[in-house]
Amino acid sequence: MGEGSVMTNNEIVNGFDDEKDESLKIKLQKVNEVEGCLVLYLTGYIDTYNSNYFQKRVAKAIESGFIRLVFQCGGLNYVSSTGIGSFTAFLKSVKPRGGDLVLLEIQPKVYEVFQLLGFSQFFNIKDNLDDSINFFRTGNTTETVAIFPKVFACPICSKKLKALKPGRFRCSECKTILAIDNAGQVFLG
Repeated sequence: MGEGSVMTNNEIVNGFDDEKDESLKIKLQKVNEVEGCLVLYLTGYIDTYNSNYFQKRVAKAIESGFIRLVFQCGGLNYVSSTGIGSFTAFLKSVKPRGGDLVLLEIQPKVYEVFQLLGFSQFFNIKDNLDDSINFFRTGNTTETVAIFPKVFACPICSKKLKALKPGRFRCSECKTILAIDNAGQVFLG
């Protein structure tokens, strides 16, 4: 190796490697430029049998003060619905503390499971580590996630409308053209 700067898992999170599982290898990397930010490189799979192990390891990291978690999923080739339940549990655990999760390089077949369970919109999914770290650096974590789909009343006829994304569309009732921006503000188009 020869790199003095690479810390072991146990140096980053005390006792992290006390329990190991061959089916899921987790390598930790601390992100020094963002407070409380940790990258977890996942290799293997997460199923019903090892999801408890996975949850306990990550809970340990969260308890150590890492609330901004980037899961590097490039080496993760299968996640069962139980495994996805683990990710949602982490999200519930870090959100109240001002943290968030990013899933990085998630494989299409793993992403499909998130979509099937309807969870894909809760997670921030990024293509590279820089984007993930910048996401935490800008600090706009919770705002962007919660806006869409946005339900709002048409400013003209008060009909309840739903916008899935920013853009322009027409009220189904009074046919007024409306626009909605990234922050969820509604304007007359």
